[in-house]
Amino acid sequence: MQLKYGCNPHQKFASAEPLEPGNSPLEIIHGNPGYINILDALNAWQLVSEAKVALGLAAAASFKHVSPAGAAVATPLPEDLAKAYEVVGKNLTPVATAYIRARGADPKSSYGDFVAVSDRVDEATAEILKGAVSDGIVAPDYDPAALQILTAKKGGGYLVLRAKPGFQVPERESREVLGMRLTQDRNSRPVTRSLLDKPLCGQFTDAAKRDLILAMITMKYTQSNSVCLAWDGQVIGMGGQLRE
Repeated sequence: MQLKYGCNPHQKFASAEPLEPGNSPLEIIHGNPGYINILDALNAWQLVSEAKVALGLAAAASFKHVSPAGAAVATPLPEDLAKAYEVVGKNLTPVATAYIRARGADPKSSYGDFVAVSDRVDEATAEILKGAVSDGIVAPDYDPAALQILTAKKGGGYLVLRAKPGFQVPERESREVLGMRLTQDRNSRPVTRSLLDKPLCGQFTDAAKRDLILAMITMKYTQSNSVCLAWDGQVIGMGGQLRE
């Protein structure tokens, strides 16, 4: 696929192509994505897919420049948070709730984000996105009413991508920098609840296990040496580790 431009607008040529012709993890439904949009979509989709499998709940992520600004799963939204996130009285389906939580923890960092959700996008989620400053979304599928809302967003410029949940990921990944190709085994080790079966001290509650798993999966798609805080099914703090 020919992309709008590279990392910066002056990098005029940019493209994305599958390693195997015709076997792409993404399909462009609407819009013309740029280089960073595709990177955000690929990484965000992996995050929400893993969270869904590990926790069995609808998951959402808000990505900015190849790092998660927020991530969450669909846990009930308390009244005080609903007021803070300005969604009182709105139709909050599981997918909509997951995204509200993902974006709500740090809305300034999520300004102009790329969204990923693990489940089919319904009209309620599209209505939430309608009023948010956001560049695009990737999901496994869309209800017709949701698709109509999203394709009209940003004067018709909103990016809508469809992911292929059954896509077979290659065992190795490569990147090219300054004329060098670096290749490594893909980080395919799953993050599951079984990792928390033997705590060094005390016991984890089910809620604590959920939040730790979400935090670990979110960290997997963040630059190394970072810190992630999660509470009540959502990431509430995310950033690079600072050292004196």
